[in-house]
This record gives sequence, structure tokens and C-alpha cells, in this order.
Amino acid sequence: MNTIQKIHQENLKADVPPMNVGDTVQVGFRIIEGGKERIQNFTGVIIAKKGTGISQSLTLRRVQAGQGVERVVPIHSPRVATFKVTRRGLVRRAKLYYLRHQVGKAAKVKAADEK
Repeated sequence: MNTIQKIHQENLKADVPPMNVGDTVQVGFRIIEGGKERIQNFTGVIIAKKGTGISQSLTLRRVQAGQGVERVVPIHSPRVATFKVTRRGLVRRAKLYYLRHQVGKAAKVKAADEK
């Protein structure tokens, strides 16, 4: 194993739960303001997964105050504190970019237990 691979292995997070596209996830980000550190949560639906290993990332989407908000989350970043899967989604696509154009109930993803 070369040096770069060793560094990648050391920085991989072990406590990441299994997540798939369509799941609703709550991600806790470490925010540093002044000398204080706090955790700010961002809840959204995973519309895309990208990359492998240490460069793996998720794209989360939610609608806030009638405006769509997307955030790309590097899974193994030290700024990301926690992941919590709040709802499993049942989808048949690898990328859910079509949700960007949906409004209201059409923008919902079915839960895995609804079938």
C-alpha cells in the first residue's frame, strides 16, 4: 500500500450508515462561529451519490420556504459530524434530478414500507 492509500484509509469514517438514493437523511455539520463550535442539521432527500472511497459525496435536496435548496455533502469530511437516516425511499432511478422540476406532492418520494 502506498502512502496516499494509507492516508485515505486513515481518514475514512467507519460510522457511516448505509444510505441510498431516495432516502431522507439528517446530516449534522460542525459550524465554528468565533471560538465556539456547534452542530447544525440539514435534512433532505438524497438525489445523487457520486464517487468512491474518500471522495464519495451525496447531493441532498429539500424545499425551504418554497425555495428548493441543494447541498453537496462530502461523506468523509471532518466538517460532517453525524448521519441519520430518517426515512427509506423506494425509487427506481440512480439520480433523482427530476425532483427539481416537481412541485408539491409530486416531489415526494415513496417510503420503502409503503410499497
